[in-house]
Amino acid sequence: MPRPFRFGVVTVYAPSHAAWVATARRAEELGYSTLLMPDRVNIGSLAPMPALAIAAQATTTLRIGGYVFCNPYRHPVLLAREAATLDLLSDGRFEFGLGAGVESNEPQQMGIPFGNAGTRVGQLEEVLQLIKRLFTEETVNFAGQYYTVSEMKGYPRPAQQPHMPILVAGAGERMLKLAAREADIIAIGSNRSAWRPDAVDVTLEQKIAWIQEAAGTRFADLELSQTIYDLVITDSDTAISVPAGMPQAPKRPVSTRQAVEYLLEQRDRYGFSYLQIIDRQMENFAPVVARLNGA
Repeated sequence: MPRPFRFGVVTVYAPSHAAWVATARRAEELGYSTLLMPDRVNIGSLAPMPALAIAAQATTTLRIGGYVFCNPYRHPVLLAREAATLDLLSDGRFEFGLGAGVESNEPQQMGIPFGNAGTRVGQLEEVLQLIKRLFTEETVNFAGQYYTVSEMKGYPRPAQQPHMPILVAGAGERMLKLAAREADIIAIGSNRSAWRPDAVDVTLEQKIAWIQEAAGTRFADLELSQTIYDLVITDSDTAISVPAGMPQAPKRPVSTRQAVEYLLEQRDRYGFSYLQIIDRQMENFAPVVARLNGA
């Protein structure tokens, strides 16, 4: 039985409290499951934790989440406390997205150590083990290669038990296998990006195979996630809006019917059921959400 579809909106900024609240409420009204924020410091983004708290306060059912928090930026004990607090005060609507970090520019600008890929994945592996213990144990002692914690009280407790859903984003074999072992939601990305356009990538089939191998019997319980930033719904009442000065994203024009057929095929073939669009797609993509949400 396939997992039901749900949709998230990724957003970074609003010029005022009123505009931010309006975005969150509109996402909820249109049937989106989650309002998500990246963890970036040099793109003009709002700080995710306080912004997500305001979004949760302004809505009733909308879930909120990091997409994704950059592990090297914070000590895991402090990040776990903030995540548990946000989950508690949102009445269990927080999704905890974590990543190892992929771009060195921001850490270098801040003077923060940014290890090689192997080091960062190793750090994230310890963090995932540590934060789960902080969410579930009275007192935590932890001694790893990268982090050491002594007699740390695991408070506050998150509202969702044993903890809020943990999303891990990754594209390479080691990251995806780590996500398969430790995460509840896996955001499968690409090794190719604006700063790594020539990177070698493998097929989605290979990535799914890595996840299945590492997950074992828990594979059926995993929620697989994918971004669909390029889709433009041609028969929607609203076109994609691009603020002045913002780059035009690549676009793949499709009708609502074609988009529905494509996403059903992607779910049947790969298992993707949790799909993210960017905020300027939110109105344009609404007909597809109306057709597939919960289906």
